Amino acid sequence: MTTYEAMSITGRCPMIEATIENLVAMKLAGMAEGLREQLSNTAYKDLGFEERLAILVDKEKLSRENRQLKILLAHAHLRHPNACCEDIDFRTRRGLSKDVIMKLSQNEWVRSNQNIIIVGPTGAGKTYIACALGNAAVRQGIRTIYVRLPRLAQEMKIARSDGSFVKLLSRLQRIRLLIIDDWGINPFTDDERRNFLEIMEDRHNVRSTIIASQFPIDAWHDIIGDPTLADAICDRVVHNAHKIILKGGESMRKTYSTLT
Repeated sequence: MTTYEAMSITGRCPMIEATIENLVAMKLAGMAEGLREQLSNTAYKDLGFEERLAILVDKEKLSRENRQLKILLAHAHLRHPNACCEDIDFRTRRGLSKDVIMKLSQNEWVRSNQNIIIVGPTGAGKTYIACALGNAAVRQGIRTIYVRLPRLAQEMKIARSDGSFVKLLSRLQRIRLLIIDDWGINPFTDDERRNFLEIMEDRHNVRSTIIASQFPIDAWHDIIGDPTLADAICDRVVHNAHKIILKGGESMRKTYSTLT
């Protein structure tokens, strides 16, 4: 009598149940689920041991990849967590190249430690595009964090006061892709200029950054304020950056909104 025939008469045997419990205890939930599937589906009975084992291993690998993806997405805090490059509206005339976005979505620029600058007027879709590129990075296992510059400036101010500034810099330096939105929306204080320079110095040529701003790049010196620090910051951000310059028009928030 085969295992499947025995199970149909007596139910799942204690050894199999114990094996499944052990797999779960060893954090092999994918294999446990795969074994349950094999035991409940007679389509597997004609497969050999090696084939069934390979299927279980593949199941575990896929399960771990899915868990890791969920963790990375949760930690990324993307403003638009479901944004993806395939859903970007390329029909609206705003100077956006589908070929460029699709190429960037392959993440070679991240592996080369380059940056992306997205500039355009309010409502042009800068944040969505940044999040879509961030999502593409996360799906290739690249640790990504999204933050608005005003919030980041506040975090750094607090870190300066409570003695955790170096720790915060270290944490930011480890992030493979840092997305900074609303860049320059508020005037830079002297501390903020110096703090931002510290961030970009740590990331220069070793990590990648996306900066989204409504201000054109040639206005950044005036926004930063101090000519020397502005030169230093722009030198570390702009020169190795892919630039996406969006034109004005009807707000893209209508397109990307999930509200009806």
